[in-house]
Amino acid sequence: MKRHALIGDRAFYSRVFAVMLPILIQNVITNFVNLLDNLMVGQVGTEPMSGVAIVNQLVFVFNLSLFGALAGPGIFTAQYYGRGDLEGVRETFRAKWFVGLAITAAFAAAFLGFGRQLISLFLHEGREALDLGATLRFGEDYLHVILLQTLPFAVVQVYASTLRETGETVLPMKAGIAAVFVNLVFNYLLIFGKLGLPALGVVGAAVATVLARLVEMGIVVIWTHRHSGRVPFITGAYRTLRVSGALIRKMLVMGAPLLANELLWSSGMTVLNQCYSLRGLEVVSSINISNTVNGVFFCVSLAMGSTVSILIGHALGAGELERAVDEDRRLLALAVALGLVVGGAMALVAPLLPRLYNTTDTVKALATQFLIVNSLMMPFVAFTNSAYFTLRCGGKTIITFLFDSAFVWGVCVPTAFVLSRFTAMPILPLFIAVQALELIKCAVGLWLVRSRKWVNNLVEAV
Repeated sequence: MKRHALIGDRAFYSRVFAVMLPILIQNVITNFVNLLDNLMVGQVGTEPMSGVAIVNQLVFVFNLSLFGALAGPGIFTAQYYGRGDLEGVRETFRAKWFVGLAITAAFAAAFLGFGRQLISLFLHEGREALDLGATLRFGEDYLHVILLQTLPFAVVQVYASTLRETGETVLPMKAGIAAVFVNLVFNYLLIFGKLGLPALGVVGAAVATVLARLVEMGIVVIWTHRHSGRVPFITGAYRTLRVSGALIRKMLVMGAPLLANELLWSSGMTVLNQCYSLRGLEVVSSINISNTVNGVFFCVSLAMGSTVSILIGHALGAGELERAVDEDRRLLALAVALGLVVGGAMALVAPLLPRLYNTTDTVKALATQFLIVNSLMMPFVAFTNSAYFTLRCGGKTIITFLFDSAFVWGVCVPTAFVLSRFTAMPILPLFIAVQALELIKCAVGLWLVRSRKWVNNLVEAV
């Protein structure tokens, strides 16, 4: 392949970064504040930090399931917008409401009914003398409050995803920034009891998150309805609740695999962490630190994935199929290049950030080792993430299901399950063995993208 096929011109990168940077800034600020939140909870002790980490792993399944459920309508939103069909955008917006409310209700019921049992799955004795009972209590206290943020979070995603898919990426960024700063300030006030407020510990962290979600929801919803000239799809969006039967069928065909994929992928990640937790509660804490720090650096890859989805979706919806292929090739090359840079930066800070936590030396050392492994894998994960969004925006949701969650459950989970339960392999080589499986996924992703099966205009016949 010629070098120029992987490198775009200045106009191309201007368009890419115009879409990517607002998403990236929001994600970086959100994850950086999550890191600060994590550090604050970590100052309370290892058991509170572990309890919060376990619950956040469960909430993570809800978050990704909601993203997956909204992704099906979102594919059509981007392509309708690319075609200039505002009524089609309105229909997909209404469909997102029904899907979002259903997912939220299902997960709230599951967490209320089985929260204690789910948290207990991660509690195992290790080398450190940590209090499992206290960790369970901290986790339950945090869960009961954090559930209140699920509905406003769903509303934000319905609005913000539609705004992004129709080219308005700055407002969701601003709302996200406001929310994370509300979260940061009230975390400090309520965890430690400042300015006369009670010191609530992990409950304070949960209350701060709920307040932040309410602020974010208010900003996104109010701005959208006050700026109908910039986002005309909102005009008449609630005039009816109707969604055409033909579109529902198409969204179900494409959306069901995406929902199943995100649900199974996120639950697969949770099962992997549960397998790691068999090596002791200190592993739960170190994985939590590693994942939180990794989240800040992985924001670049996440923003690239969203950019691929938006730009390639617009090109496909406009019927410019060859342009979609050419631009996708350059976007994938850019994702890998950025992954190399970001991975190198993460390796440099890996020995430093875990030292900021008020936890044991064992937890700090393990977190550092996990971060170095993740930094080495960053360019490969960046490629598979953008390849996933390439396949998804072209409507190949069955293939994305097999590529993503089927790989996790068919390859990664069995590997971790066997190694954690039937061998005495220490946690670090076990972690490396599971992470290295991403190389197989990389090769599969390259083959799928080059097959061009994803090059489809989905809205032409709708």
